[in-house]
Amino acid sequence: MALAPVSTPTPTPPLSAAARRVGSSAIRDLLAVAERPDVVSLAGGMPAPETFPVDAVREATEALLDRDGAAALQYSATEGYEPLRAWVVGRQGVAAAAGAAVERVTITAGSQQGLDLVARVLVDPGDVVVMADPGYIGAIQAFRLAGARLVGIPSDRDGLDVDDLAAQLAGGLRPRAAYVVANLSNPTGATLPDERRDRLAALADRYGFWLVEDDPYGDLRWSGAVPRPLAERSDRVVTLGTVSKVLCPGLRVGHVVAPPEVTRGIVQVKQAADLHTSTFAQRLVHELVTRPGFLDDRLATLPAFYRERAEALTAALRHHLGPAVDFADPEGGMFVWARLTSPTADTTALLPEALAAGVAFVPGNAFSVTHPHPAHLRLSYATAPPATITEAVRRLASALAEAEAQPTTGQPSRPSAARTPAESDVQKMTPS
Repeated sequence: MALAPVSTPTPTPPLSAAARRVGSSAIRDLLAVAERPDVVSLAGGMPAPETFPVDAVREATEALLDRDGAAALQYSATEGYEPLRAWVVGRQGVAAAAGAAVERVTITAGSQQGLDLVARVLVDPGDVVVMADPGYIGAIQAFRLAGARLVGIPSDRDGLDVDDLAAQLAGGLRPRAAYVVANLSNPTGATLPDERRDRLAALADRYGFWLVEDDPYGDLRWSGAVPRPLAERSDRVVTLGTVSKVLCPGLRVGHVVAPPEVTRGIVQVKQAADLHTSTFAQRLVHELVTRPGFLDDRLATLPAFYRERAEALTAALRHHLGPAVDFADPEGGMFVWARLTSPTADTTALLPEALAAGVAFVPGNAFSVTHPHPAHLRLSYATAPPATITEAVRRLASALAEAEAQPTTGQPSRPSAARTPAESDVQKMTPS
């Protein structure tokens, strides 16, 4: 007997609250425009592909498969490939400084997975997490996914304002964790000085919160001081690292160094998430980084490579925009955090005009934690060569002049091939 048709179909269940907290991915519309040959992207924080060690990867792959092919293609331990974990302990100053044994190291699928795991292990829904504002979009996503209530702490050219945090703590704020990119932060490029690190560690010990230190850019420094890591200052520090910036991001190999109780939680959650990071990728990274001279040579050349591009960007900003823009010269990393000095500046509204002129950037409000940044924009010099960067800034200056010459209508003066993205959509432009 045929079933009678249902007059009103039952609606499908909504997405989970966690999925809704993360935000939309409609920014791919903008990425499609930024990838057009006539658009120069200063948006994504992606390493320059010409720096990738393609020949070395090819040679290391052949050697690995010839020697340990079957093992490299098999399942492996959730904690990670033990020789690679031992290499992390031996190389990372933070691990050695904290007295970390191999048992404190977990190999992850990039530092972003490490951040997701740490957030899930340390944070319950409703817990407060503090971070510098503006902040890294991937961290904002990870902690929101875990249900954290984010509190942005104002930052300046020296990074997170620890005095402001201290005042909020004295006023009753009780965070579960503080997330910090203490070296060459994303998006501002700031490095937290020693005195701020000392005080931050003291505050964590006094008020009992975790410190999560993410360090994806420290190896790309070409000037400025290199302060001691937070792990030398407190025993409640969890450190994230990655080989994405010094080798290549496609291998997706990162690590977490943490106290034993946190590491146990990370391993348990990771078992449920993916069983383990790619065995092949881990062994390949170990094959590369333990080759005599390989990593030393890369660490000696990469900062100079990116410095040339950073100087091209800052010189072009001064030449084409002059007093219309304010910024600090980067000491390393991949970004310039710039502020348009006009009192009516709105970089979200400027973006369609810039796309029409053939240049892409990330508006400052995309990095807001709890405070808006309408006059700021993040510019990455990592991917384009110097001459292209100079042309991109010329286009940006032209777009700004065009926008300022238009009546305040809220519409771009020329048609744009993409809609203006919502501020919550910009995460796809800013890989770790």
